[in-house]
Amino acid sequence: MSNINILSESLLSSSKYDTLRFFLGILFTGVIAAMGTGLSYLPVANKIGAMLCAILIAVLYRNTLGYPEALRSGIQFTGQKILRFAIILYGFRLNINMVLRQGLPLLLQGALTIVLAISITLIISKYLKGDKELSLLLGLGTGICGAAAIATVAPILNAKDEDTAIGVGIIALVGTIFTLAYTILYPYLGLTQVQYGMWSGLTLHEIAHAVAAAVPAGSDALEGALLAKLGRVFLLIPVSLILVLWMRHNSKENPETAQKPSFPWFLLGFMLTSLIGTYLSIPTRVLDSIATLSSFLLATAMVGLGLNVHIGSLRSRALRPLAAMLVASITISIVSYLIIVF
Repeated sequence: MSNINILSESLLSSSKYDTLRFFLGILFTGVIAAMGTGLSYLPVANKIGAMLCAILIAVLYRNTLGYPEALRSGIQFTGQKILRFAIILYGFRLNINMVLRQGLPLLLQGALTIVLAISITLIISKYLKGDKELSLLLGLGTGICGAAAIATVAPILNAKDEDTAIGVGIIALVGTIFTLAYTILYPYLGLTQVQYGMWSGLTLHEIAHAVAAAVPAGSDALEGALLAKLGRVFLLIPVSLILVLWMRHNSKENPETAQKPSFPWFLLGFMLTSLIGTYLSIPTRVLDSIATLSSFLLATAMVGLGLNVHIGSLRSRALRPLAAMLVASITISIVSYLIIVF
């Protein structure tokens, strides 16, 4: 199979085929994302979701057949530009009006979740001598909204593509495990439907995780989970702006080593689509279609990033940040539970 890469490089080596290589690279990531989506409908795989399935296929390809160099330009475009477009579309999921009218107390609890997640992850990781950049990505993903948060802040933090892919994969996996645990524990927690829904929305990693955990408990639980989770998604905007200021401050303090981040203009697109989805009357069917497209494009972009992941570095760099993130996830679950109960 490795001959495939050699053959493709020889056939497409001429500069006149640059455009063809570019589009084939995009198509390549799309095909793997489609494979991951299809795989996610099968038993067992349906528990971890399309995005993680797609990343796993990409990592498997990279570590068995190597990186498809002939298609690099299209793959990089997918991991950068299409990623930003997916985040912009993701904004349609955020109902700002609902959050501001009904979820102000949940915004405060969501802010506490973010602070705890980032602080605990970084402190534990530092104690374990883990990778700081990867730990920060995991802390932000744990505190805000999983893969979407990591994908949004990665360009601001000048994070490596490999770190972004590893972070998204870990978030998807751990979030799935916690979702299953929440569903099993629900009957023994002594929470009402609304309380359980809010607890799920305040602590689980992805919107999909919060929804999956809340649905078995009923419609009231689902409404509470969505409200709490949307509050955390809303906080992605101010957190991203704070990170921009922080990175620019660091670039002034250490001009020789720090990289000055460019303003994440796609974040303005995210804010715009959030406003459009909130205040314009868009049919639910259309919003559902946009959400499906956003999820697929995000999975496609994660394939582009996942092709940069080397298993050797995954073993050496990811275990300690993962351990720190697990401690943070358990802590915010316990703290949020106690706040809701008492």
